[in-house]
Amino acid sequence: MTTRRLAAILAADVAGYSRLMGADEEGTLERLKALRRELIDPKIAQHHGRLVKTTGDGLLVEFPSVVDAVRWAVEVQQAIPERNTGAGTDHRIELRIGINLGDVIVEGDDLYGNGVNIAARIEALADAGGVFVSNTVHDHVRDRLPFVFDDLGEQQVTLPDQCVFSGSAMSAPPRTHRCNHDRRWRCPTSRRSLFSPLPT
Repeated sequence: MTTRRLAAILAADVAGYSRLMGADEEGTLERLKALRRELIDPKIAQHHGRLVKTTGDGLLVEFPSVVDAVRWAVEVQQAIPERNTGAGTDHRIELRIGINLGDVIVEGDDLYGNGVNIAARIEALADAGGVFVSNTVHDHVRDRLPFVFDDLGEQQVTLPDQCVFSGSAMSAPPRTHRCNHDRRWRCPTSRRSLFSPLPT
């Protein structure tokens, strides 16, 4: 039976995955397994999330709270640079993360629909080490979390049904936000938002 629900959807993947695999296939797989086991999965549990699926270097996670989704993203991105200490450029694992809040279709343990598709499109826009969030996510967390969001402007996001979100097609056009992590966080607002370290 198909049901629907509102959920915070987080999509993440490894930036430069093909390059990493080309340089050290077995080592990359071992580092990814360790990252999941030691950081990603425990943080998902801590923030009440559910791992929906993995796709090689990517993952899709559902959170009942958008605040928990953003907290997860920030904490994971903050922890990764320390894990990469001493690693060469060809061995550093960096994530790109996109978060959307939207209606999803639930079939068994899987999720479908534009709520999921938009999260994936937002993630594809993110920089390595970045977290991009949608306008909806930004609106829900901006007064609840101590992060500073940077508006990166309107973004065009094409969905599988060929619906294009642009300034002329929506009353609230997609916008991009950057969130930097160091001593402060900067998070841009748009259909995507980015999370990356602030300069010191």
